Amino acid sequence: MESKSPAQTRKLGFELGKKLINGGVVCLYGGLGAGKTTFIQGLARGLGIKQRVNSPTFIVARRYKLKNNFFYHVDLYRLTSLEEAKAIGIEEMWDNNNVVVIEWPEIIEKILPKHIKVKFTQINENERQIIY
Repeated sequence: MESKSPAQTRKLGFELGKKLINGGVVCLYGGLGAGKTTFIQGLARGLGIKQRVNSPTFIVARRYKLKNNFFYHVDLYRLTSLEEAKAIGIEEMWDNNNVVVIEWPEIIEKILPKHIKVKFTQINENERQIIY
C-alpha cells in the first residue's frame, strides 16, 4: 500500500487496529522517520484508545488499558540484546491476548510468537510504502 500523507498512514494503522481488538503481535520495520509512530497512533485509535500515543523510545514500553486486555507500544531501538528485552518482560507482554506493537524488533526475532510484519519504506517527506 502507498500512503501519501501522515493522515493516510494513520488510517492504515486504524484499519489494522480494529482487527486486533482480541490480541495480536505486530512488528514494525523501517528507518527513523519512516512513519511507524504515525501508524501506531492510528492503530491505537482503531483499538479505541482516546489518549495521545507517543513513542516510548526512552522508556522502552508504554501500556494502555483496553476493555479486556492491554495495548503495549514497545520501542526496542535503544536495547542491544535479547537478554535486555527479556529483562523488561517482553515475553509476558504478549500473554493474555494483549495487543503488542514492536518498533525495531530485530533483536527479539528468535522468540517472537506468531505476528504480523509491517515494513515501511520512506519515498519522500510525505509518502510511504507500507507492506504487511
